[in-house]
Amino acid sequence: MMLLSQFVDRTGTGVWSAASVLWFTFVRGLDARQLGLLLGVAAVAGIAGSPLAGRAAERLTVRGLLVACHLLRLGTMGLLLVVDDYAVLLAVVALTCLGERAAKTLEMLFATRVAGERRGVYQALFRSTANAGYALGAGIAALGLAVGTPAAYRALILANALSFLLAAVLVLRTAEPAGQGLVMARGADGGGAAAADAPTATPSPWRDRGYLRFVLLDIPLNLDDSVLNVGLPLWLVHHTAAPHALVPAFLVVNTVLVVLLQLRVSAWADGPRGAVKALGWYGAALLGCCLLLAAATAGDAWSASVALLAAAVLVTLAELLRSVSSWELAVSLAPPRARASYLGVAGMAQSVQKSAGPLLITGLVMTAGPLGWIALGGAATGLGAVQRRASLRRLASVAAASPAASRAGRSPASRAGAVSP
Repeated sequence: MMLLSQFVDRTGTGVWSAASVLWFTFVRGLDARQLGLLLGVAAVAGIAGSPLAGRAAERLTVRGLLVACHLLRLGTMGLLLVVDDYAVLLAVVALTCLGERAAKTLEMLFATRVAGERRGVYQALFRSTANAGYALGAGIAALGLAVGTPAAYRALILANALSFLLAAVLVLRTAEPAGQGLVMARGADGGGAAAADAPTATPSPWRDRGYLRFVLLDIPLNLDDSVLNVGLPLWLVHHTAAPHALVPAFLVVNTVLVVLLQLRVSAWADGPRGAVKALGWYGAALLGCCLLLAAATAGDAWSASVALLAAAVLVTLAELLRSVSSWELAVSLAPPRARASYLGVAGMAQSVQKSAGPLLITGLVMTAGPLGWIALGGAATGLGAVQRRASLRRLASVAAASPAASRAGRSPASRAGAVSP
């Protein structure tokens, strides 16, 4: 039921993503400066959504919070139809993005609790479902955009709003394990530790330097998203001889490969050690993509098209590997009794990348030309190696601390221990 809810949610989001810029430009009449400020404020609000959701999930049920996020976005979508003041519009769009990022974090928390050790399989199913929803939503938006009237745009907004309402209903019909928002710790025998047996004090992710290091390194390791959605189309248009009609093919290649390969990649990189292994291949895949982008400038239309399509395949492979490694390590490197707040902080990596990534690609990488792409690929490979070593150390530290924590938990004099960096 939760997967169906996510499919409905992503279908509505796909509708709005495809139509939002045109709605603000042609229906609301915003100029480029106003639109840029609007998107920037929304991105900043999105960054705050993940840690807020994680913090709240330590005290409240994930299901209830997720329903609240869907209803919040239902309300803000409705306000878009009636708000005229630009300052109010900024607040409405910011709340929409905050609710969206919070919802995604809560979905990850729910999956972590329900799927347990099979969270990698659940995440793969979720990504396949989400991509199918995005594709359906984009197709629905294309119909409305083809009509192009203000009434057609309003219909698309209402379709997105109704998707949140239906998603909330589906979430309400989904059973949630007991234990509020706390993620159950798995004992050495494979059983779940009761919340009452856990120490009262819980560590804070903001004071855990090792985990913060993981999150900071994870930000640039999410750049495949900006490479696919910003770098590839702009590089094709401004720096290669490939036909502009090739641009939609990048999204088609990405969507099809994610649906077909996500489960296989997740099975190959299953568990914390598999996630660490995926980090090395992520750097190699993104480096190959960047080298192809650099080479695409030297060829004719045919060879440039082949190089760009191959780059789209490699950046999608990088995305598949990153989605496995980022989520699995975010869970595995966090202390079990504080996973909600830790995963909320980890969720900031994608939000920060979505804000800063496009600026990095357009303002630095593409400005430097082919050498900029080569440098980006090399940097991604190097950062992946650093993240890999740091994650292995952290996993060893967590594994060594677990038996001691279990013994301390059974002792009357037990204390809450700090997580090793």
